[in-house]
Amino acid sequence: MATRRIQSSEESRRLLVTAAAELFADRGYRQTSFIEIADRAGISRGSIPWHFGNKLGLLKAVIDDQLDAVLAAAAPSANDRSGDPFDQVMAFIRLPVTRLFITLLAEAVEVGSPIREHYARLHTALRDAARARISAEALPPGTTQEAFAVVLVGTLIGVHAQWRVAPDAVDLRAVQAALRALLPAGLIEM
Repeated sequence: MATRRIQSSEESRRLLVTAAAELFADRGYRQTSFIEIADRAGISRGSIPWHFGNKLGLLKAVIDDQLDAVLAAAAPSANDRSGDPFDQVMAFIRLPVTRLFITLLAEAVEVGSPIREHYARLHTALRDAARARISAEALPPGTTQEAFAVVLVGTLIGVHAQWRVAPDAVDLRAVQAALRALLPAGLIEM
């Protein structure tokens, strides 16, 4: 009997996190209510404070749950040179979970934001993944791998945001071709 209750509790928690992730990605954290999350999950509103304490606790659970997936997709091991890095960037932009992180970005940059540390981890992982592919020898003079990684991550975030806002106006294949053309030959290691 206790095992069934634990399984039910874990399932409720998982359904709430999934529903909240979808709604936060679509509408943002502030514009999403307990009622909408509970309705989407098919669970009572009272389950949210029981599992997470409050809406902020639910947001942190969503980010923790999704962050591992994003970090795994963004940061293959430094020794992993399989696949075209430009294809990997475009695949990362298309990930549904990437939308969640772009939607919540405005809230993460606010001073005192409870999700700011999560974004710092995400951005560090993205820079690390970019830096692992950048050939220091091919960088323009006076440019560091770290600075170039910041530029690449900023480009990734900006392209993703533009594509999400106006998908018909942003051709990701053309963006990929432009990135290839703009980056010096040999800069991104395969």
